[in-house]
Amino acid sequence: MIEKKELRRIIKQRKAELSDSQRTAQGDIIQQKLEASSIFQAANSILLYWAMSDEVPTQQLINKWYTQKKIYLPVINGDDLKIVRYQGEKSLVAGDKYGIPEPSGEAISNEKEIELVIVPGVAFDAANNRMGRGAGYYDRILKRIPGARKIGLAFAFQMVASVPIETHDIKMDEIINPL
Repeated sequence: MIEKKELRRIIKQRKAELSDSQRTAQGDIIQQKLEASSIFQAANSILLYWAMSDEVPTQQLINKWYTQKKIYLPVINGDDLKIVRYQGEKSLVAGDKYGIPEPSGEAISNEKEIELVIVPGVAFDAANNRMGRGAGYYDRILKRIPGARKIGLAFAFQMVASVPIETHDIKMDEIINPL
């Protein structure tokens, strides 16, 4: 089985080869599939992520839905994430660690209110395993809200035969990709 470090290198190379038009086209298909899913439609409180330039884009989705559903974004807080409600782009500030825009404001009082978590990743497989960037942020937050459904978003090339997993890794309930 391929090691995590090698798989991250391969995916990083594939991301660099993805054109802006391919990224947009795949992102649009993924967003449409997510919005059409019964899980998304039924959820009122959703933890999303503000996509980095190499991740499946989510900004359009967030801005489309934040007035109709409770949309939350992660805020890096030391080695952990806190969950803060998104109130529009005016509420965003540059994150301390990676410069990812994060909403300013108070953390959610009851994390278990989150019904759906949309999760980024480096690679996914057909068994719904996910490999992240290696910091463990999402594994820690998902452990705190075990009742929430978990959907990973992946470009086509991020779907691999097998993701190397460890005991602390949390499976997704579903992976949405453009295929």
